[in-house]
Amino acid sequence: MKIFVTGGAGYIGSHVVFELCDAGHKVTIYDDMSLGRDENIDKRAEFVLGSTLDKQQLAKALNNKNFDAVIHLAAWKAAGESMEKPKKYSENNIVGSMNLLNAVSDAGIKNFVFSSTAAVYGFPEYLPMDEKHPINPANYYGYTKVFVEENLKWYSQLKGLNYVALRYFNAAGYDVKGRITGKENNPNNLLPIIMETACGIRDKVQVYGNDYDTIDGTGVRDYIHVNDLAAAHILALKYLVENKKNLIVNLSTEKGYSVLEAINKAKEITGREIPYQIVGRRDGDPDTVVASFAKANKILNWEAKYSDLETILESMWNIYKDGNR
Repeated sequence: MKIFVTGGAGYIGSHVVFELCDAGHKVTIYDDMSLGRDENIDKRAEFVLGSTLDKQQLAKALNNKNFDAVIHLAAWKAAGESMEKPKKYSENNIVGSMNLLNAVSDAGIKNFVFSSTAAVYGFPEYLPMDEKHPINPANYYGYTKVFVEENLKWYSQLKGLNYVALRYFNAAGYDVKGRITGKENNPNNLLPIIMETACGIRDKVQVYGNDYDTIDGTGVRDYIHVNDLAAAHILALKYLVENKKNLIVNLSTEKGYSVLEAINKAKEITGREIPYQIVGRRDGDPDTVVASFAKANKILNWEAKYSDLETILESMWNIYKDGNR
């Protein structure tokens, strides 16, 4: 198939593109390189420098190219930053996504895979959270993804678009085959911060609270290896082509790891000290956040293969251990 991938040079997007090319698909990457890395672009794919905020550029990239599907990964994704800079997130995540939906509709493309987030659920009312959990995002980033999901439903009804929305937390790890080596720019997530501390880029890890109702008092989160996420995007495409139905599924492991578990495992893998400092809780951080993947397993036959903490951290250390960006 001919696949158009927004954000295909970014952290998750580059892994998805490699997986698509491995499966024999013809891929066009569309990326403004605000988060992308040149060294992570699969040479088997065509690259178009472009922004979802540029309607004319989008139309030119999509029209008369006979794409079979679009995978949309272009988004800002730092939850904390979204609360401080809503304009940045509304423009890129909402306006950019709507521009893309309109361009896709105008081009007559009927299959759409959306990289969403489990942040749409907000604070857990029960665990593990499944797809029936109430939608009540606790940050503006999560809301931007809810907005796009709602419009996907409308465009399906009004324009005949078929879509899969993939909801997940905490993408982590690096390509298990070692093909993707460009690190994330200014990461906000725990595991890359641990890696940067291990190789001396940061002085220490800040641990936000140690009085939670968890195994060691630190927050517990669900992590997914980026190769497992990439595989799910391929399965989502297959589902759309074969079934022509819409689908919303979680991608998760149902097994969370605490902050201190992650730090201690990273010490073991890296053989280095990882200094950390306990600081105050952040507003709105729940004790434990894990999601159910039963629906994805049943319908897409998907399950995580590389998302145990050891494999995630080992794949990261292979990239970070030289200590240079």
